[in-house]
Amino acid sequence: MNGVTGFTSVSPTTLADVLGREQVMDIGIRPLWPSPRVAGPAFTVRCPPGDNLMLHAAIHRAEPGSVIVVEAGDVDYALAGGNVCAVAQRRGIAAFVLDGVIRDLAEVREMGFPVFARGVIPIPGTKKAVVPLNGTVRCGGVRVSAGDIVVADEEGIVVTPGARQEQVLADARTKLAKEAGESLDAWEAAHRARIDAILAENGFAS
Repeated sequence: MNGVTGFTSVSPTTLADVLGREQVMDIGIRPLWPSPRVAGPAFTVRCPPGDNLMLHAAIHRAEPGSVIVVEAGDVDYALAGGNVCAVAQRRGIAAFVLDGVIRDLAEVREMGFPVFARGVIPIPGTKKAVVPLNGTVRCGGVRVSAGDIVVADEEGIVVTPGARQEQVLADARTKLAKEAGESLDAWEAAHRARIDAILAENGFAS
């Protein structure tokens, strides 16, 4: 868990620079209230259209510290509401990251449980479809497997493949250390030189 803990100090912006676009969820999945940064191993769930059974099952099976990541089939029915989020919070779940919608946002915001989703709708889904947990899912356009490291805040959501977490964390820390040692004046000078060189190569007259 030490490696996972280290990710809380790394922003999605830095991770995106290290990992590239394919590991960044699309802009439709956003924090539903101004929650702090969360980081944890993915516990993955797939819910067919209109059904939320497996998310409700997952809150009793995911380990504390997990980020429950859900591939949903639609945005017409809520995957969870206030009570489900309250139980998840009580059990130590770090957050929900949902390619779908929830309801009872006021309750969720008041309790301070982080939810990243496509929005809110008051209509609940049904509970019929039994689907295996912790398979590979697609959430926000990113393939997510159980144990991948999910980092989410107001900047976005980035998924680090579990097998690469140590190297990615090391690369991110190296990048942060380099940035911390560079003054704004030095950054500005290097940035302007780079931009001017690109412009000159393309015949732009200053």
